[in-house]
Amino acid sequence: MKRDHALVAAVAIATPARAENPDHVKRLLETRSCSGCNLAGADLTATHLIGADLRNANLQGANLTNANLEGADLSGADLQNANLTGVFASNATLNLANLRNANLKNANVSNAETVGARMNGINITGAIVQGSGISVGGD
Repeated sequence: MKRDHALVAAVAIATPARAENPDHVKRLLETRSCSGCNLAGADLTATHLIGADLRNANLQGANLTNANLEGADLSGADLQNANLTGVFASNATLNLANLRNANLKNANVSNAETVGARMNGINITGAIVQGSGISVGGD
């Protein structure tokens, strides 16, 4: 019996904790509106979130690889450590967003609003960045 408990404990330790609220993920995917939602760590790979309302959403560590965020409003969103590889975010609003340590490798972030966004440690290798204030370095 002790051996079974040890196995369960080992599996529980090895499985990463997911912090997103499943109801919030469902709402976002169905309505493209989830202002203030908890989507931390969510797998939103290749989702079509054109014009989505993600104001003040918690997207810390979320996987948005190849997602379409064209025209999305991410004002005040927390995207710290998010994977935005290959994301299409032209005309997106990222004002006051936290993009610290976000991965924007190969992303297209043309004409995005970024007033007051925090961008320390972002990766923009191979990204198309035009007409926005996205840069490597300071706040």
